[in-house]
Amino acid sequence: MAEALRQARPSRARSGTGGWQWTRTAETQRALLDAARAVFAEEGFASASITDIVERAGSSVGSLYHHFGGKSELFLALWQEYSGAQEEAAGRAIAQGRRTGVTDPLVLFSAGAKAYLEGCWQRRDLAVLFSTGDAPPGFGTLQRADGYQWISALDSTGGTLGGPGESAERLYVTVLTSLVREGAVEVAAARNRRQATRTISAVLEYARRLMADGPWRPPVRAAG
Repeated sequence: MAEALRQARPSRARSGTGGWQWTRTAETQRALLDAARAVFAEEGFASASITDIVERAGSSVGSLYHHFGGKSELFLALWQEYSGAQEEAAGRAIAQGRRTGVTDPLVLFSAGAKAYLEGCWQRRDLAVLFSTGDAPPGFGTLQRADGYQWISALDSTGGTLGGPGESAERLYVTVLTSLVREGAVEVAAARNRRQATRTISAVLEYARRLMADGPWRPPVRAAG
């Protein structure tokens, strides 16, 4: 659902009625998502009411259920949009580094992590919303899985994070995931841009220290 919203909207000038109807559908979905974002940010997920959302969107309860299915689905659609935008920003930063000839895994990881954290400041209302724990049942598990997948994707920089089959390396990825995730919460909660920038710098420095020697491996015992 959220993926469809990220696609380019069909033009109103398209021939026939199908294009116009799809544009109206996309506009209705966008209005409901924007309204839900504002209401969730102000009241929290549990306290937010369907009535408040549809009134702010200028829509109807029936339209909300038709397009999304309910309040939980609206929340998850916002999460999918947010996490997709964050991943896209990180991916662009890494790709840009590669295009300029950067091969150092730490530099590439730092570029991706910085872009991700910058996005947390730009979308801080959502970053705060998704960090409060006030969410539909099961959201925490989904959030952790998405975070793991994002940071694991950075292994395409050339074995930065080690093989996924080793428990020590899985723990290494989990530690880095937790660092970026907790850093994102601090960035979003910053009082001003200056504080957010300092927090981003701190997260990148901690990541540098963690990645200096790669994942821990048990010492090799001498044979004999």
